[in-house]
Amino acid sequence: MGSFCPEVWPEDLPPEFQKNCQDCGLYQHGSRLVWGEGNPKAPIMIILDNPGARENREGNPIVCGTRQTLQKAAHEAGLDKDELYVTYILKRKPVRAYDKERVRAICIRHLEDQLRDGKPDLIVCLGNVAVQSFFRNQEFDVKSMRGRWHHVNGYQTTVAYHPLAARRRPNLYPLLVEDLKFVKAGYDNVT
Repeated sequence: MGSFCPEVWPEDLPPEFQKNCQDCGLYQHGSRLVWGEGNPKAPIMIILDNPGARENREGNPIVCGTRQTLQKAAHEAGLDKDELYVTYILKRKPVRAYDKERVRAICIRHLEDQLRDGKPDLIVCLGNVAVQSFFRNQEFDVKSMRGRWHHVNGYQTTVAYHPLAARRRPNLYPLLVEDLKFVKAGYDNVT
């Protein structure tokens, strides 16, 4: 399958009218707004909980552990980076406690705008926060829902373990790769 080397994917800038959004209050955490990364017109949209670390202390771009693990698993599953767009429920990384329900309810509007604009063929929710927020059901979890397609708001959607969970618990990594292979097979069937 060739060698793998994580890389900083191109960042998708927010629409001009959203770049200084302060609706949810996370701007007070000092983290910057990150709309998404990868190909905004990709057929596969991957949804994570938040953008995580983007720069090191000196301000240089980095590929955090979550994104390294996601890129490696996608590569092993045979997904090309041009087929993928990564976005988040929250558009800023929280750095301290916040009202999770309220903030997620506010920030999901941005994701809905991205879905209307990008019109992905498939959606992959990574981790319970993304699953519960996107499916709008706090009882849902990855473990019981993975390996199947679900129809959510008109989108063919599946779920997988969060890359950070797979990084911290290596026994989950093969399941993440398996889930992304499921996505690859689903994508091959749509194209």
